[in-house]
Amino acid sequence: MLEKKEKILVAMSGGVDSSVVAALLVEVGYDVTGAFIINYDANKEGFGSCYTADYRDALRVAAKLSIPLLKLDFAKEYKELVLDYMYQEYEKGRTPNPDVMCNKFVKFGVWLDKVREMGFDYIATGHYAKVESRKSKVESYELKIAKDTNKDQTYFLHQLNQAQLSYTLFPLGEYTKIEVRELAKKFDLPTANKDESMGICFVGEVDMKEFLQNKIRPTPGNIVTFDGVVLGQHDGLAFYTIGQRHVGVGSQKSIKSKVDNDSKPLYVVDKRFDANELVVGHEDDPLLWKKEIMVGDVNWISGHPPIFPLQCEVRLRHRQELQKSKVTKSLKSKVFVEFEKNQRAVTPGQFAVFYKDGVCFGGGVIE
Repeated sequence: MLEKKEKILVAMSGGVDSSVVAALLVEVGYDVTGAFIINYDANKEGFGSCYTADYRDALRVAAKLSIPLLKLDFAKEYKELVLDYMYQEYEKGRTPNPDVMCNKFVKFGVWLDKVREMGFDYIATGHYAKVESRKSKVESYELKIAKDTNKDQTYFLHQLNQAQLSYTLFPLGEYTKIEVRELAKKFDLPTANKDESMGICFVGEVDMKEFLQNKIRPTPGNIVTFDGVVLGQHDGLAFYTIGQRHVGVGSQKSIKSKVDNDSKPLYVVDKRFDANELVVGHEDDPLLWKKEIMVGDVNWISGHPPIFPLQCEVRLRHRQELQKSKVTKSLKSKVFVEFEKNQRAVTPGQFAVFYKDGVCFGGGVIE
């Protein structure tokens, strides 16, 4: 239990979740300050949504709660630590998850450093997750699945470490989204009926292909079947992801003689980088399904790896149902994951996240 004298900075995005976090902490008497943090400036980058409306909403909530609201700018750090990483990964033909890296390096990286420098004891955010302290000889912290399993965001938080968790509060971990909406109305917050924000973290809802084409030069090549039959042209491997339903190989009639069972939709099943070829196939194509994968750059939240082999559950994308798996140690920071059931559209560059008994152990990048 925190002492009421603790100073808490709440990252306020202008959305309902972070607004309720601030209200809950104020209600119980903590020393609360809000902060609206700029990470992406559309005027500078030439793309994306403007933050003005969100900032206005954050100001209205802060005024309602009678708390100060700081305005901090981390656009430079966000570009260097998240956007540049994202572009580099796409250029390699991989599909990154910028929200994971934003949490690791920005929200609970440079933000948290600034929070501590300014004299605050904790940072609180509107994430749906739980942090629980375990006391033995040394205090340690666990990242646990939220009460609202549909909204749970531990997938995006799995790269955090013990130091980061020790200064972090997730008050919404004990609530469902419906309950949060009800609390917003109870507190009479200006954001109570505001819609959910979607899209890239801090950038917003954008067409990903159009967004990437601002930074990545198209490198056209052939769209082919597994056995090399050419069906059309792609714009560049960077603009496609495994499992994506593919449109643009011409009419079904034009490829009738080239692809068996051509009435079925086609999906991206592989990328051949040496030949710059995008491979497409049907839903039952063996290339679209994996029984085993290698995962690299693994972060173990506890600070040390578990005992292998680890019988656990794995999530390959946000909101995916947890999949029973066995994880065994490979070389250095890599692990080998064997699934109980074949997995569709396992995508290099995305993250595999490990769970057991409701606890998030960590995760790494799918190779």
